[in-house]
Amino acid sequence: MDVHFSSVLFVAWAIAVAVCDCRSRRIPNALVIAGFAVAMTSTLLHLNPFGLAPGEALLGAAVGLVALLPFFVLRVMGAADVKVFAVLGAWCGMHPLLGLWVAASLAAGVHAMALLLAARPHVAWGGRRAAPTFALAGRRSTPYAACLTVPALAWLAVQFVTGVVS
Repeated sequence: MDVHFSSVLFVAWAIAVAVCDCRSRRIPNALVIAGFAVAMTSTLLHLNPFGLAPGEALLGAAVGLVALLPFFVLRVMGAADVKVFAVLGAWCGMHPLLGLWVAASLAAGVHAMALLLAARPHVAWGGRRAAPTFALAGRRSTPYAACLTVPALAWLAVQFVTGVVS
């Protein structure tokens, strides 16, 4: 396994998370565990695409978990979102997590605005106004894990463009 192969594994994992989240608003624990296992394995083999040492990967995972755990406790975020952020911490390290969280939150805000616009009451048969549903394409929540993985993919692309990963 080389850095490019572990980068491909990161991209595949991030895309799988995004697709699962967008399709069903669920991320299987097996996918979360696989992402963490591959992140740690690539780090232990000194092939992490972000150049992390094992301690940095573990610290990133811990910070990612602790940072979003209060949102889960307050029932504002799902457990899978918190776990995915912890795995992103294991892949990317602690330092880019704040930027990833801000970018994901902005994307989630745009999604929520789309939900609000789509939920505007409309006139139903017989001239009555239909009740708003606060749903978009049958989904009632924002795919936050998908919102987290997209900026992480962009972060990896920046690392390649700037030559950090060669």
